Amino acid sequence: MSTGGPRPGLPDSAVLARQVTAALAAAGHTVATAESLTAGRLAAVLADAPGAGGVFLGGVVAYATEVKADLLRVDRALLADQGTVHPEVAAQMAEGVRARTRATYGLATTGAAGPAPHDGRPVGTVHIAVSGPGGTRTARPEPPTDRPDDIRAAAVDAALRLLRDRLRPPD
Repeated sequence: MSTGGPRPGLPDSAVLARQVTAALAAAGHTVATAESLTAGRLAAVLADAPGAGGVFLGGVVAYATEVKADLLRVDRALLADQGTVHPEVAAQMAEGVRARTRATYGLATTGAAGPAPHDGRPVGTVHIAVSGPGGTRTARPEPPTDRPDDIRAAAVDAALRLLRDRLRPPD
């Protein structure tokens, strides 16, 4: 019988998703995702974690600028001025999905996975954000390569780490 803990051989993202799911469940919290760069990969790894049904509310894949503005309520002036690959866009995506779903935490990804730059940002530019009761925090992880799959995988892992670290009690 499985205990739901990490198993040898699981990808980093699966281990992180299990840790996040367990921490959310222990605290009675929920999470929702807003993804551009990762195109649903973050939601998929969260949904695959044991116990996800109790903590993962759902996600929005917002590739189009209009979806970011209309559904996630990202500021149109920000999008026009900075484009979609920007830390404040990630922050507003996380805040928007949190508000729309009434989740305790919103988790967002945006960036340029390639093969070409996006909104003037070079391939490999990644912005992630987590929004929760203590405010919103952004990060800019550095993917290990410029391959699109590696960029997306690194963004998923970094977003899960950002949430996991947010959920950890202070030392």
